Amino acid sequence: MSVSHPSPPAPDLLAGPPAGPPPGGVPPGPLPRRRLAPLRSRPRSRPASRPSARPALPAAILLLLAVAARAGVAERTLEFLDFGAGVLALVSLTATVMWGLAATDRMLLGSAHRLLAQGVHRGLAVAGFGFLGLHIWVKVAEGHTTGTAVAVPFADAGRPLLVGLGTLAGYLFVVVAVTGAVRSAFASVGRSRAWRALHMGAYVAWGAALVHGLYAGRAARVWVTASYALCVAGAAVALVLRLRRARRERGGGA
Repeated sequence: MSVSHPSPPAPDLLAGPPAGPPPGGVPPGPLPRRRLAPLRSRPRSRPASRPSARPALPAAILLLLAVAARAGVAERTLEFLDFGAGVLALVSLTATVMWGLAATDRMLLGSAHRLLAQGVHRGLAVAGFGFLGLHIWVKVAEGHTTGTAVAVPFADAGRPLLVGLGTLAGYLFVVVAVTGAVRSAFASVGRSRAWRALHMGAYVAWGAALVHGLYAGRAARVWVTASYALCVAGAAVALVLRLRRARRERGGGA
């Protein structure tokens, strides 16, 4: 009688790998990563160097200076500054006063426009001081006046009054500029009044500078004198309106 042996079960194709260690006894782990060799950047080809004009620049400057000296530019420039520096100083300081008045206007200008006017006012003041320093230097260098007459008012031997007015105007403008730069130090009520009194010295300085500029140097043309007269009239009208408005504000506040 024959004995039948049981047949092995059919493998399940959908089942996962058998649990437990592999036949070798080493548990499975992550595959080792291969280290890639770093990519070497290829050297870029440099563009062909263009010819530069820098080596020729000093030679060009020397040539320009030689031509200018040959043509007498230095003498002509000094001659122009002898007359033009004072005119530019007076025009700049006149425009400074006019823009300073415009910066205080509250009837026609808004806050943004007043800030713009203040910026123009300060910029013109800096330009005016630059031209004023150049004007003083040229007059002393040319021998039209002395350093003592520049420093001490009314000490000039030839025209003490007219030159002294210019010196006095310069000192007053310096005081006005310094007090304007440190305006924050006059923030209190009592000091703000002192600041306004000192800043009002700009009108006195401007008047002295006008007399000095129109009569101490060359004779001005009629249209130049008329333009300055219009500026004085406009400044006077603006000051009168400003004082009236200040009185009304004080009366209304009382």
